Amino acid sequence: MDGAENGEHSRKMVFVTVGTTCFDALVKTVDSQQVREELSRKGYTDLLIQMGRGSYMPSKVSGEDEPLTVDYFTFSPSIADYLKSASLIISHAGSGSIFETLRLGKPLIVVVNEDLMDNHQSELAEELAERKHLFYARPQTLHQTIQDMSPESLIPYSPGNPMPVVRLMNKFLGFPTD
Repeated sequence: MDGAENGEHSRKMVFVTVGTTCFDALVKTVDSQQVREELSRKGYTDLLIQMGRGSYMPSKVSGEDEPLTVDYFTFSPSIADYLKSASLIISHAGSGSIFETLRLGKPLIVVVNEDLMDNHQSELAEELAERKHLFYARPQTLHQTIQDMSPESLIPYSPGNPMPVVRLMNKFLGFPTD
């Protein structure tokens, strides 16, 4: 039974995380009317923003007149429950956030913080996007990425098997290889 049959609307949450950093450009972008409207057009009903150390305060939106409910917070001891309950995750390019989301099999848009010097995180995000495990955007292209994305086109991420390396190291060190 879907939620509409018992009087509730089916909820689809977008969770945005910037980790422990300050990434006001991402928070401002997801708070923009353009991005909120695009998320609503895609059927998302809730937007929850974890804004980290940022100083930009997003608009809280609630009520039956609004197609997209928006809320935010700074930090949480764990974002695991938010990631699990989200239908879409928009994240900074931190490897921990990326791989935690990919392990859950959730659609992911990684937004690169272009203000960081020597941004090796963008290389990881670009490579995973090329392999079709996630979508990749910059703050100024996020609305277009949301508009163009098709979560069904993503390929599930399978972590590599470390055992061949472990066996090789055990052999090299003289330990049993079984």
